[in-house]
Amino acid sequence: MIVREALPEDRPFIEEIAKLTWEGEDYLARVFDEWLKDGGFYVLEMDGKVIGTAKLTLLPGKVGWLEGLRVHPDYRGRGYGWKLHYFMLQLGERLAREGRIDALEFATYFLNRESIAMAERTGFHVKAKFFVFGTKTENFELEEPERVEPTMSDLTLGLIPVGWRFVRRSEEALKWIKLNAELYDFNGFRFLAPKEGETFTPLDVGLATLKAMLPAMAWVAMERERESFDVMLPSGVKPLLPGLKRLGLLLWDETEEPNVLVFRKRLR
Repeated sequence: MIVREALPEDRPFIEEIAKLTWEGEDYLARVFDEWLKDGGFYVLEMDGKVIGTAKLTLLPGKVGWLEGLRVHPDYRGRGYGWKLHYFMLQLGERLAREGRIDALEFATYFLNRESIAMAERTGFHVKAKFFVFGTKTENFELEEPERVEPTMSDLTLGLIPVGWRFVRRSEEALKWIKLNAELYDFNGFRFLAPKEGETFTPLDVGLATLKAMLPAMAWVAMERERESFDVMLPSGVKPLLPGLKRLGLLLWDETEEPNVLVFRKRLR
């Protein structure tokens, strides 16, 4: 059993894991080529078969972002997820010694008990909380937004969700966002859409502005041939939950608390 860098010939194994994760909706297969090119993409191999994956992505602010931790369903419950987690911690510590990162971060769903347990036992702390809502494109009359170039004034949140990655507001983050996301404007209201994925971030949070933006978000999702999309909102929208439900935004699981947790472990 070894942990090694992912190779092009690992694709069939990765596609199999993706098909068996999140009812076949896992994004892992879609980002396989991009992650190979980016580096920091590792697999756990046993007897010639890839049974797990993990990725460390360098984000602005000297952050090592952990993502893509997966274990094939046939091998879960045997400690392989912990093995990958500890490997990534060691990788992060090495990058910190080299001065390339100052901290490790990752985001997880509030019901992902195993990831939360691993985080808490290895020195991670909750840095921020968000709500992620789901909805279907058919719920809205589509309205085409305008694609615009983001500027610092558009980054209205201190911690900005770009899909399921989160970056702090800075000039470096702005450059990264231009490479990894698209900014759309609809009647003066703006939202971010990652180039990979369908989790959108409104940059102005309020029931009226969200109501105005949702048809434009649905248009972007339909252009990407998706029948549904998600909306990521800061935890401060909790008082708006009843109104958000009336707009057609539904939480994946019944909860009154934020369902996305962003963890951080300082290394330097």
